[in-house]
Amino acid sequence: MPPRQPSDTSRSKAAVPDVYSSMRASILKGEIAPGARINIDAVARSLGVSQTPVREVLQRLEGDNLVVYSPGRGYSTTPLLDLAGLRSLFEFRLLVEPWAARAAAVDRLANPAAALEKELAGFRDTMKVTKDLRQDLVAHDTRFHDAVLAASGNPVVRHAFAQTHCHLHTFRLYPADVDGAITVAEHSAVRAAIEACEPEQAEAAMTSHIRNSFDRFAQAFEGHAELAPLEDSGPPRKRIIR
Repeated sequence: MPPRQPSDTSRSKAAVPDVYSSMRASILKGEIAPGARINIDAVARSLGVSQTPVREVLQRLEGDNLVVYSPGRGYSTTPLLDLAGLRSLFEFRLLVEPWAARAAAVDRLANPAAALEKELAGFRDTMKVTKDLRQDLVAHDTRFHDAVLAASGNPVVRHAFAQTHCHLHTFRLYPADVDGAITVAEHSAVRAAIEACEPEQAEAAMTSHIRNSFDRFAQAFEGHAELAPLEDSGPPRKRIIR
């Protein structure tokens, strides 16, 4: 009896991960311009797949806020963040992430220092062999910050943060840390404070990292140097979510 051939449906399902990775990378790199209309048939032909996996991937990318669907126009890529949007996003991060780092820096089994070091070590290895690090840096940044948020023990906060897709949208703006070295140094400072179970230091390290990240990404905009620095309204401890 001849081997059973895969159906069109199963082939389409199998193609989804590769199509997703390809389209996501093209959007992040700007190969598909912000605000550009996406021709499903053209994408399918360029990737050598049917339209079915492309449509499924577009729905996933819509969930990532990288594409938007408009009746009568179809799918198009979302515009880049403007400076006001970038600032609002990082002000939200200042409210949430220093608190999460502080909460993670306690002497209990949920302390994520070992997982954070494993993540950092893996990315350091990638830095040695990969020239274009943008995709890997986005992935590392996402995993590192999510691990800190997960260790805070508050799934509502973690979900709200994930819904911003902040890493995807900020890295579309500008390759602010081309080789990843600055990010690794700042992440390492956060990890070290968490490992030492020093909540105040962990909070301060995360606050510094977020402010520095904002300054780096703001370089994508003219006049960013004249903008008031990203500040909170008081000492970091006063911004903790209770």
